[in-house]
Amino acid sequence: MLAVPSQMKVFAALAPTDMRKSFCGLIGIVETQFGRQIEDGDLFLFFNRRRDRLKVLFFTGDGTVILYKRLERGTFEALRGAEADGAQTSLRMSAEELRLLLEGIELSSVKRRKWWRREAHDESAASSAQPVLTQR
Repeated sequence: MLAVPSQMKVFAALAPTDMRKSFCGLIGIVETQFGRQIEDGDLFLFFNRRRDRLKVLFFTGDGTVILYKRLERGTFEALRGAEADGAQTSLRMSAEELRLLLEGIELSSVKRRKWWRREAHDESAASSAQPVLTQR
């Protein structure tokens, strides 16, 4: 099982990817279509057209790793982007959503309860130390 820290960013390609692509081809997709850098430490997911194969690409600090999963039966859920016009090429997911996806649980059927949690710290939110009630 893939253990992903909850603070790690996960990006999934919405369009099918040619599974013959390896390191250079997938890094090219990350840079051109996602507009991201592999060295940032994020996880990048790529699915084939039948959605029964998945490649996970990430940078470990001294090299790049590809994990490849092939389902013996069934398919991964087809992810939907927030934009209906098809201009979006990737979808940001949480580590929890990735775990559900890998376990075969349909993400659209998951209902999240409102819980209190501290917002992620970044430069713009550093000035407001008030916790916020958010929908996870």
